[in-house]
Amino acid sequence: MQNTYRILLIAILVACTTQTASSAENEASKPNIIILFADDWGYGDLGKHGTLSDVKTPHLDALADEGVLFTDAYITAPQCSPSRAGLITGRYQQRFGFDTIPDCPLPLSETTIADRLQAAGYVTGMVGKWHLEPNALSLRWAKQHQPNGIKNNRVQVRRELAMPYYPQGRGFEEFFKGERSPYWANYSIDGKSLAKNGQVVQDPRFRVDVQTDAALGFIQRHADEPFFLYVAHYAPHVPLEASEKYLSRFPGKMPERRRTGLAMINAVDEGIGQIKARLKDLGIAENTLIMFTSDNGAPLGAQTGQPMLDVLPVNKPGPAWDGSRNDPLRGEKGMLAEGGIRVPMIWSWPARLPKGIVVDSPVISLDMTATAISAAGIKDASELDGISLTRWLTGNAKPPERALYWRFWNQAAMRRGNWKYLFTSDGNEWLYDLAKDPEEQQDVLTANTEIAKSMRSELDAWTNELKPAGMPAKPLNRQEINWYKYYFNAAKAK
Repeated sequence: MQNTYRILLIAILVACTTQTASSAENEASKPNIIILFADDWGYGDLGKHGTLSDVKTPHLDALADEGVLFTDAYITAPQCSPSRAGLITGRYQQRFGFDTIPDCPLPLSETTIADRLQAAGYVTGMVGKWHLEPNALSLRWAKQHQPNGIKNNRVQVRRELAMPYYPQGRGFEEFFKGERSPYWANYSIDGKSLAKNGQVVQDPRFRVDVQTDAALGFIQRHADEPFFLYVAHYAPHVPLEASEKYLSRFPGKMPERRRTGLAMINAVDEGIGQIKARLKDLGIAENTLIMFTSDNGAPLGAQTGQPMLDVLPVNKPGPAWDGSRNDPLRGEKGMLAEGGIRVPMIWSWPARLPKGIVVDSPVISLDMTATAISAAGIKDASELDGISLTRWLTGNAKPPERALYWRFWNQAAMRRGNWKYLFTSDGNEWLYDLAKDPEEQQDVLTANTEIAKSMRSELDAWTNELKPAGMPAKPLNRQEINWYKYYFNAAKAK
């Protein structure tokens, strides 16, 4: 009998030891995940694309050599808040009524990538621009939650009411939130913990450098455990600014807005180089998945009739060209033309992904979320709209066969394979073969009416799943009228 108990005890101990070792092995194999999300960075401003000779992005170019460059990558909206909502949730943001900036905040009912990764054992961090809390244009939210805060059709949001929508309420354990000083953070750049729910941090230095330092601080704090870090540099978004360190790298005659935009892009690139170096120094670079993209294309200002106007001083508040470019694509931020939604995208994961490959199949930012969640070992992601691309990129699956969809303001579009269908609510529609015409110069709808009809039907069906349902039906706003007139020579109505 004693031998029986002894054998049973040994079996239990072996099982427990094996389970503990297995858990430790699984924990050790989890990759760190870093998403780098630039702001208003145009498609043309990536050295690896070989389009523009004045841009300097050596660290991103090296990242592409070490990983995967996507030439046909898209964001879910040509505007910052909705595109961020799509990335953070992994779902088309229109499914939960988030079409434009006034639709802030991100509903508390939505599960974020940070929620999922935190539940999977990751420490989660956020740095930089958030833009998913209530803002001055959130009238719909304010009418329900703060009606006395509405003054002159603007909302004066009380911080205590906005706080549940801040990063700490959306799954991020640590954060250094803010476009520029003052920031809201619960840790300092030198690695010290601050108030758990955040406190004001003043740092008047160049905002890109501050945000990079905050990212480095988070990585240093959590190098010994799996972490997820979302870094949203506020660049090259207006108002433009850059330190002499970066401006001096772009001498010669050029528009000052271009010089400053290039300097800001170079600063972000240098920050990414510092992040890569820190990962290497800590011995964790091999098993870190890094994904870079932009929230939308660059704003060029064509709605004024004078695109890329060198408005001075460069830090003048208000909408204007941010110094970035979308070459060779047509259109800009705010449009569902390629220049508004097609963005630079690079992934690197030395332990898993191939090195130095270029992918021309269409992908979308939603795939970044799905891939990160899958990499963390999370199996249930059925409600996500993106697809994990790891098995495909490693040669273990076929390329995804699916359409990509957009609805923004009074425009809608979809891409299936090489075909792109574009619609505006004034009755105009276009069809492009992007394999032959990525610049959307040759409308081939008349010669391919059946394809256009089929795509319109599919787009109708998708928009009927959204909130609110249906294709755009309101008149084009003034910006849209001027954009489509400038870029597409569109009539005012049909």
